[in-house]
Amino acid sequence: MSQTPELLQCLIIGSGPAAYSAAIYAARADLKPVVIEGPKPGGQLMDTTDVDNYPGYPDGRTGPEMMEDLKKQALRFETDIRSGWVTKVDFTGPIHKVWVDEKTEIHARTVIIATGASAKWLGLPNEMRLRDLGGGVSACAVCDGFFYRGHTVAMVGAGDTAAEEATYLAKLVKKVYMLVRRDEFRASKAMVHRVENTPNIEVLYNHEVRDVIGGNTVEGVVIENNKTGEKRNLDVTGLFIAIGHKPATELFKGWLDMDDMGYLKHTPDRTSTKVPGVFVAGDCADHVYRQAVTSAGTGCMAALDAERWLAAQGVH
Repeated sequence: MSQTPELLQCLIIGSGPAAYSAAIYAARADLKPVVIEGPKPGGQLMDTTDVDNYPGYPDGRTGPEMMEDLKKQALRFETDIRSGWVTKVDFTGPIHKVWVDEKTEIHARTVIIATGASAKWLGLPNEMRLRDLGGGVSACAVCDGFFYRGHTVAMVGAGDTAAEEATYLAKLVKKVYMLVRRDEFRASKAMVHRVENTPNIEVLYNHEVRDVIGGNTVEGVVIENNKTGEKRNLDVTGLFIAIGHKPATELFKGWLDMDDMGYLKHTPDRTSTKVPGVFVAGDCADHVYRQAVTSAGTGCMAALDAERWLAAQGVH
């Protein structure tokens, strides 16, 4: 005998700052939201040791501690937080269908997608080890550059984001080595000129990182000229990776509009997608800012949009 799927007012997919902020607002609006945490509860902030730029934490907070705070606040307003992974969706009808762990079918009048994005890494063993230790490997100059004031750091990447982050770091640190794998940038001409006109950025073309040196913190990197095969050590205390992010949006291909990088598209100044009743928030729809505070802001917007959409449909 088949069980009738439960019908929710608001289903939130994800468990980062966007998801929990959406949950807090949706719960306070009496939408009785259900959050499906996904494969990595807490999102990218679970890999972040120190968060010093989120308002309201004058002494800073670790990423995991902040996510626990946000989760507790959502629970205080009786958000139903469930472990599980959304594995399939069907957005064909007015009631949206979602399957969790390939077996449990849930129906929802509104869905807020806050599945986030993950940074791409080089995949070197010491890079990942030091990243997990919080020992000087980062994918966010805006988040962590403050800790390297007066230091010498390395930046890996050749696109607009890498160029922008290198020039941002250059205002804080003594020197930035910018490692570009090819013999030219992928960045726009304007961003390349900005890098070239910053005196404390040294661009090393045709260079790649082969190893990261250090026990608990970065003490240097081994780089190789991929044309000549020459290796040498750079004396740096921080390594910043800017080779792109991958939004967790594969599940929604064919249902929602995406850009060529996979980020979900939405109505300007709104979080609504082309599917009525489906909204997006956080890094899965943002390749520009990618900050915890901006994700939280769009989570708030998505919940407000969902509440107003339901009211317009006469659902209370």
